[in-house]
Formats: sequence, C-alpha cells, structure tokens
Amino acid sequence: MNDPAVTEPAFVLHPEHHLSSSAMLQDVVIGLSDGLTVPFALAAGLSGAVASSGLVITAGLAEIVAGSIAMGLGGYLAGRTEVEHYEAEEARERREVREVPDVERAEVDELLAEMGLSEATRAAAVAELTADPEQWVRFMMKYELGLEEPDPKQAPKSAFTISSSYAVGGLIPLSAYFFTNTPVEGLAWSAAITLVCLLVFGYFKSRMTGQPPVAGALKMAVVGALAAGAAFGVARLVGGG
Repeated sequence: MNDPAVTEPAFVLHPEHHLSSSAMLQDVVIGLSDGLTVPFALAAGLSGAVASSGLVITAGLAEIVAGSIAMGLGGYLAGRTEVEHYEAEEARERREVREVPDVERAEVDELLAEMGLSEATRAAAVAELTADPEQWVRFMMKYELGLEEPDPKQAPKSAFTISSSYAVGGLIPLSAYFFTNTPVEGLAWSAAITLVCLLVFGYFKSRMTGQPPVAGALKMAVVGALAAGAAFGVARLVGGG
C-alpha cells in the first residue's frame, strides 16, 4: 500500500525556445534591409547635388525598380544554384553506391563511429542503412556532405519575396520627397522616417535571430546613417555645394 504522504516526483517538461526561421523570413530580411539602406543613400546623395525633389523621386524610383529586379534575380539564381549543387552531389553519391559499395559502407561505418556507436551496433546499422539504396544515399547526403534537400520551388518564391521586400523598403525613404518642397527638406523627413524604420526592423530582426535586440537595432540604424551620410557628403563635394 502506498503511503499518501509520499508523493512521486513530478516531471515537468522544460520548454525550449528555438528559432524556426523560414526561408521566406530570411528573404524578407535580405530584401527589406537593402531596400531601406540603398535607396535612402541614393536619395540622400542626390539631395546634396540637385535642387528638384522631382529628380530625386525619378532617380529613386528608377533605382528601386532596377534594384528589386537585380535582388530578385540574385535570389532566384542562388536558389537554383543550391538545387543544382544538391542534384549533382546526389548523382555522384548514387554512382558511388552503385560502383564502389564497399568503400561507401566503410564511410557509413566511419560516420557512425564518429557518433559514438559501438562496433556491434555499427555493424547492424550499416547493414540496415545500406539495404535500401535510397535510404543509403539520403544518409550520405545528410551526414557525410551535410546537405539537406532544397525545395525546387523555392527559387521563384525567393525571387518574388526579395524583390517585393526591396521595393517596399525602398519606397519608405523615398516617400518623404513626395510631400516636401525641396530635396533638403525631403532628406530631413526621409532620414527621420528611415532611421525609425531601421531601428524597428533591426530590433525585431535581432529578436527573431536570437541576437541582442537593442544592439541589433542600433547597428542597423548606424549602417543606414553612415551610408546616407557618405552619399550626401560625396554629392556635396563633387557638386561643389
């Protein structure tokens, strides 16, 4: 009979919080961060060289279109390169499993030994893993080469996400010039709006990636301010303003 005064220890699961960053989130970060800084720096540079807000807007919109296309194309090519690299390595592994199975079995055994498995366990695991060629190849791809199979549909998704994020980010600093009379006035409002956005974006990006959020926000704002300041200073210097 159990003593009611004696209670068994309760086991409470410890919640673990890990970053589950998706490819879409990474693409948004890439596009938005460049979109906030590059057009902002361009508009700032033009503000120190021209007297018309219309010229700043025209050049800014042209840069946003060109930049979003270039960024999207870069994202697409990166995604396709990842898929093509995986397919090439997978084809090589299939060929090696077919042509030199003994060498590949030895490599499986070596990988399992590095994981700390005993000799007897390794022998059973090697026999099990190598019985199915598909399973064998997947194991070698993941544990020998460290490659995860990429989504073949990710390249166009990345292209669209990066491109649209860049365009949205670029329109933020440029928007101030639509409602001001002079480039200098537009620059003042653009700097205020963009720096606030950079702080907010840097804060949440750092939180999502597990970095100190305040430091991340300040770093993002400083990078944007330095880029804009350098562009403005060069334009002033070259333009003799």
